[in-house]
Amino acid sequence: MVADPNKTSAPPQPGTVMLPGVSDIAIRSPWWLRVVVIAFIALAVSVIWFTNIYLGDRFSETTRNRADVRLALYTGHVLSELQRTSIVPLLLARDPALLSSLESRDFSVTSQRLISARDEIGAASIQLLDETGRTVAATDRREIGTAHGSEPQFVNAQRSKDTVFTLSETPTHHEFVYSRALFADGKLAGVIMVGAELSKFEKVWSNITDVVAITDSENKVILSTEPRWRGLTLSDALAVRSVPTALERAFRVTSGWANDPPDAYLKGEAVMRNEARIPFHGWRLTSFTGYDSVRERVNAVLALEIMAFAVLLALIFYFLSRRARLQTAEFRRESAELRQLNVRLQREIAERKKVQKDLAVAEQTLAQSSKLAALGEMSAAVSHELNQPLAAMKTYLAGARLLLQRLRPQEALSSFQRIDDLIERMGAITRQLKSYARKGGDAFEPIDVRSCVSSALSMMEPTLKESAVRITRTMPRSPVMVQADRIRLEQVIINLLRNALDATRGMARQEIEILLSMGDMAILAVRDNGHGIEDLDNLFEPFYTTKKPGEGVGLGLAISSGIVNDFGGRLTARNAPDGGAVFEVQLPILTQKSHAAE
Repeated sequence: MVADPNKTSAPPQPGTVMLPGVSDIAIRSPWWLRVVVIAFIALAVSVIWFTNIYLGDRFSETTRNRADVRLALYTGHVLSELQRTSIVPLLLARDPALLSSLESRDFSVTSQRLISARDEIGAASIQLLDETGRTVAATDRREIGTAHGSEPQFVNAQRSKDTVFTLSETPTHHEFVYSRALFADGKLAGVIMVGAELSKFEKVWSNITDVVAITDSENKVILSTEPRWRGLTLSDALAVRSVPTALERAFRVTSGWANDPPDAYLKGEAVMRNEARIPFHGWRLTSFTGYDSVRERVNAVLALEIMAFAVLLALIFYFLSRRARLQTAEFRRESAELRQLNVRLQREIAERKKVQKDLAVAEQTLAQSSKLAALGEMSAAVSHELNQPLAAMKTYLAGARLLLQRLRPQEALSSFQRIDDLIERMGAITRQLKSYARKGGDAFEPIDVRSCVSSALSMMEPTLKESAVRITRTMPRSPVMVQADRIRLEQVIINLLRNALDATRGMARQEIEILLSMGDMAILAVRDNGHGIEDLDNLFEPFYTTKKPGEGVGLGLAISSGIVNDFGGRLTARNAPDGGAVFEVQLPILTQKSHAAE
């Protein structure tokens, strides 16, 4: 821009804004613009404050509900262990070998018998006392010969003909003992004492972030993930903590600056307290859960809100500055030709730079989007097809672990064999995904559709047991033979069952009907009593789904349709007249003539 050297610039007045490139033009900012900016900032602060309070309460309630569910689970475990152990003294009291050893005073093999019983039932300890209270046999041989005549578990057992429970306190730990008297010819022959193995729960609870404690009717801690709490009342246990530093005190004050006060403090950190009653001698189970996860989730949302308000504020300043630049055009004192020429040149240069920059950004965005689309499709397909085998493997592993704990290795081997079959199935699924991408084909073989349905139901057994769905099967007596790949056909049936199970979720009465018929074609129909299908035209399109985000990606029916087409059949869907959806798999029947030609 060319300026007139004869012109002089006046000094700017207070409260004016000088624009670059215009030496003698000044624009005063109107007062209402300042009010708008201040109101916007106040609105942003109010929204962030309200969001922090609302999400803090909501996420805290979610965390508390999850803690309540864990407490119910822990309570059931403890009560189950106590009930299981309470039966043992009754069984041992009726053991003729123990009564015979007490009468004959021959205890040479009694301890070994008690050790075998302890290993079989999983008790902490077992002791056999004679009528004076002296230990004559025990799983811990160091206890043999010790006197328990004055201890409450022996005295209470003498006074009652039933099994009695006694909480025995020692300087290091608590013992949970069930005792019962043994009688021979109406006289007291001895007492059997069985210790409940509750200390194992402390080891399991120590693997979680929550602090868990069990208190008796006097509010004394008898089990806890914090060893120094045992023997103290819960209020005294919470008071046992190191003196916080100044930094910890400051963090305690600011960690929940917009939330309600925490239930308690553990090691200088705010925690929420949840309690559950154990229906056994007035016991209670208490857990303390930290607010770390709640604060992290709230802070993530607040960070997004702050970023959004910052972008909006930047846009406001951008439009205000643009308005100011437009106003300067009315007050420019340069010559019209030079001003238009400079504006045109600057606009062309800016547009060229913007076009070049937008072009480079568009090319990078297009390349990145192509990569992400391919990666997302592959990841979604693998995740969708491997979810069911992984869920079944988890169930079989849990069953095998329980069988091994109960010393039943032969039955556990069958679970491991099923896991091995599932691994083979997962390998086949990955090969199927490659086949789906390139439209290739695996070797087909004659298979019975009835066995595929049975195998698919066995695969879905863990999921079906969790729901209250009623499954009805109608199968012909004779084999229904088709030419197909067994694993891929089972994959189609599993996808249809899974969709039917999702469609009936939330219904008062869940029903799924499986009907296999044979004519010119083998027709396998899967009907549910759900809400039906709204869009039949796009049902088999990839990535079409009516499920919520995170529950499905819309690949199951697309993959199933491709598999059935590879078998020479077709997959159709329709709405049933009385409600629900019906999916039909039509496959060519394998006759003796076609089998011979093959």
